[in-house]
Amino acid sequence: MIKFESVRWKNFLSTGDKFTEISLNRSPSTLIVGQNGAGKSTMLDALSFALFGKPHRNINKPQLINSINGKGCEVEVEFEVGGVSFKIVRGIKPNKFEIWQNNIMINQDSNSRDYQKFLEQNVLKLNHKSFHQIVVLGSSSFIPFMQLSTNHRREVIEDLLDIQVFTKMNGLLRERSSRIKEDMVNVNHQLDSIKEKMDLQKKHIKNLESITSDQIASKQNTAREKMDSITALQVANSELSKFIDEHMTNTTAKLKKLNDKKTKLNNYNFQITENIKKVVADAKFYTEHDTCPTCTQTIGEDIKTTKIAEARSRAVELKNGQTELTTTMDQVAADILDMESWQTRIFESQSTINSNNSQIKLLQSDIDKLSKEVESLLGNSGDLSEAKKELEELSIDRDALQDEKLNLVDLRTYHDVISEMLKDTGIKTKVIKQYLPVMNKLINQYLQVLDFFVSFNLNENFEETIRSRHRDDFTYSSFSEGEKQRIDLSLLFTWRMIAKMKNSASTNLLVLDETFDSSLDNDGVDNLMKILNTLDEGTNVFIISHKGEILEGKFRSKIEFTKQNNFSIMKAS
Repeated sequence: MIKFESVRWKNFLSTGDKFTEISLNRSPSTLIVGQNGAGKSTMLDALSFALFGKPHRNINKPQLINSINGKGCEVEVEFEVGGVSFKIVRGIKPNKFEIWQNNIMINQDSNSRDYQKFLEQNVLKLNHKSFHQIVVLGSSSFIPFMQLSTNHRREVIEDLLDIQVFTKMNGLLRERSSRIKEDMVNVNHQLDSIKEKMDLQKKHIKNLESITSDQIASKQNTAREKMDSITALQVANSELSKFIDEHMTNTTAKLKKLNDKKTKLNNYNFQITENIKKVVADAKFYTEHDTCPTCTQTIGEDIKTTKIAEARSRAVELKNGQTELTTTMDQVAADILDMESWQTRIFESQSTINSNNSQIKLLQSDIDKLSKEVESLLGNSGDLSEAKKELEELSIDRDALQDEKLNLVDLRTYHDVISEMLKDTGIKTKVIKQYLPVMNKLINQYLQVLDFFVSFNLNENFEETIRSRHRDDFTYSSFSEGEKQRIDLSLLFTWRMIAKMKNSASTNLLVLDETFDSSLDNDGVDNLMKILNTLDEGTNVFIISHKGEILEGKFRSKIEFTKQNNFSIMKAS
């Protein structure tokens, strides 16, 4: 069980640089009131941000920092799990994420995502979605269970029933299966290698059993032919290297120079084009205007004629210059293509050298192999017994690998069977089926307390079947907002009961954010109070509402938020 003890925050949303702290286990029931915008729901955002790195409401992370102070945003939450105390510290400007266990900070060597995964899977046993199904029912940014996707519904139920271990086991099994697959590939590779070695060894033994001078001469001739091929390739490489040395530097330099020249010519062309546009505009101006728009004086015809003639003359001059420039640019482009062609030849030459070197390496390997074979043939016949002994050893290694392969096949088959059991359709579904009747019974009991008399049932795919007293079929979406809220409340209390039964995601904390302010009528409010008054001892309920005058006196303690100088101020009583 998670026993939440306190949450505190500063420079968070509308809170200033002094910590605001709320004890989460001081009272069985606490009413949180205040005007809109006073900071009533800040506790939820702080709690959610500390635990999961994101607020309860749909607020961007940078917006969480107090806009006046602009830094030093920090949230802390303290809780206990199984007698072990934890404190989570998270901040922005500077960024901070710390997990403290019994006053000792847990190693932060892993990245923040893995650190968060550790918190959710190993400490809280809750993810963000499950938290908001078990701990919080709110009107803001809350997605009811019935509006979640099938996969997300399953995640919540798996958290409740503490069966996500099967998902983890399936993940580990997939990793092991992957390793088995790799081992199988490796074993097959080793078997192929040993079989190849055995074939070569058998041939070697056969050669030893019938040594002839023709065999030796043939291998020596082959070795000489391969050496001649190596020599030819080395000569070719020498010529190619000479070609590269002669042209590489010059080609690269010329290409750079040509590209620089191309850039300058393009700039000149652009300037000429802009100047042409300007003189054309000037000619157009004096053609279309008889009066100066600036000084309103009349422009004489002689001036207009002169200016237009000058502009047109300048335009012709510029266009002629541009034509000459274009010719030069075309020549430069042709030169670049020529240099790029040379560069391509250089790259191709280098590629040929690399290919020749690979061939030389292979040929040298063949020569070395032939040399060893000749040495073996020239040896005495005593090598035959040694060769046969090596063949026997290879045979033993082969048999051992074949046994290993059989074991891997058996292990893979075993893993396949286990994998089928660990799938969503396997063990997890069986566990869910066992608890579904209990879940449905609890849901319907809470619906009756809330005066909503329908038959509500979830199947193993978490799809609802809802029938009225008259056996009419309904869906969740077909009900009014008030009826939906009754269903949401019934599911919330059911999940808390299941969590308590399984001791999985059970917690002392329950927060109802503006639940009393939304779609519940007076009877719904009264019935909800009945449920809250029957909750187990040790449950700490927080009711966030702006209807303090109506709910006053119904709860053991009260917290009021107000705004002073644009900062939220908390007063507890």
